[in-house]
Amino acid sequence: MQQNSQIIDQKEVLSYDLVTIGSGSAARAAANEARRLGKTVAMIENGVAGGTCLNIGCVPSKFLIAAAATRLSAQRPRFQGLETSAGAVDLAQLVADKDLMIGGFRETFHVKGPAEAGIDVIRGTASFSSSDTTAVVRVIVTNQANDVINVHARHVLIASGASPFVPDIPGLAEIDYLTSTSAMSLARVPESLLVIGGNAIGLEQAQMFSRLGAKVTVVEMAPRIAPFEDTVISAVLKQALSEEGIEIYEDANLTGIANASNGIAASVTVRGEELKLFADKVLFATGRRPNTAGLDLDRVGITIGPRNEVVVDEYLRTSNPRIWAAGDVTGLAQLVYVASEQGTTAAHNALTEEFRSLDYTALPRVTFTAPEVATVGITPVQAETAKIPYEVREFPVSFVLRAIVSRHASGIIRLVSNRETDKILGVHMVGESAGEVIAAAAYVMSAGYTVKQLASLWSPYFTMAESLKNVAKTVPVFQG
Repeated sequence: MQQNSQIIDQKEVLSYDLVTIGSGSAARAAANEARRLGKTVAMIENGVAGGTCLNIGCVPSKFLIAAAATRLSAQRPRFQGLETSAGAVDLAQLVADKDLMIGGFRETFHVKGPAEAGIDVIRGTASFSSSDTTAVVRVIVTNQANDVINVHARHVLIASGASPFVPDIPGLAEIDYLTSTSAMSLARVPESLLVIGGNAIGLEQAQMFSRLGAKVTVVEMAPRIAPFEDTVISAVLKQALSEEGIEIYEDANLTGIANASNGIAASVTVRGEELKLFADKVLFATGRRPNTAGLDLDRVGITIGPRNEVVVDEYLRTSNPRIWAAGDVTGLAQLVYVASEQGTTAAHNALTEEFRSLDYTALPRVTFTAPEVATVGITPVQAETAKIPYEVREFPVSFVLRAIVSRHASGIIRLVSNRETDKILGVHMVGESAGEVIAAAAYVMSAGYTVKQLASLWSPYFTMAESLKNVAKTVPVFQG
């Protein structure tokens, strides 16, 4: 069967070494690893092939963010002697361009790709039937025609992803609200937009719509936006977004929402003060929750956590020894490159005698605002909580020559190190190309470098990565 891979959509009984529930980054990586090991594999998909990142996450959002940045550059040229302007935004055409690009990716990598790799794709909705922990897992797949396909597998990987989570707010049922998914398919730019949630997704989309022409307000329940970042990084980012005209309310709680004559009216409590905010549209960016409903996990004895995540051990094995999980459904770091590595690792562990685990110590992450926010390792607060003697070094982006000449000089880079061993514990940056700089920082941390070693490394001149060497050469501004 694997030599002639096929899309299966009929009543049939099928058997495989590995079956994935889902066809996104984690599932595809697992399927590829299974084929590399010479095993039979199928992916079960009940929606559009490709998963979150391709269809409703990384790819479409970064496309629209880049388009919005182009418009801002046209509106606000950074150099004298250059005259540029930006016309009206045809969002429907922009979204169509985005969808065309994604369709091409999907066809190449998620339709033709599995076929060429000998991976079967089974269309339908999966649920567990039963499991013999010594031999086989039984999965029922119901297709669009309500036919049932019985699938047997030596091992199953749950890679069903996650979906936007919207809290239960009084009046919500009467509102036509947006999520991070639906917002990227709008036909027109709203005149005003209220974004509920000031973490990565909310901030990226808030700035994107602001640059496309909407008047944007952000409401964040935590004491600061980007609440998981270093406190200085959050403050610098807030200043940059505010300077672009985005209104930000922190330590704010949405208590009610209703339709109004001029759009939507939101009741918000900000540090005890009651406010009424009005907007054309409201976008909820309040996190994502794992997709586990309907899988009948209780039939196979799988433990789930408080947010319905599939609980796994360090090897990505569930409480059922023949069932594994990877990606967003685990509730771990919801990053596409984490999902991919987890998928490969889970498949390897399921199908070989050698168990592997992943080290997340030097795991980087990036928020694609402008300036970008990127981080790897721990913050000073986390070092203090862990009772690690630490020191902090800082270097303003306004001192980086590449940033100065390109007129992208806002931001700061901070380096956290062990005060006794000089080992680098974390690097945090808000600034131009912060993601590229943090990638280099992740490599340095993975190699176990000290601050002194980093300061002595060669670094190319007139690059943003030079800021990493520069911060290592400074004296500490704080010790704890």
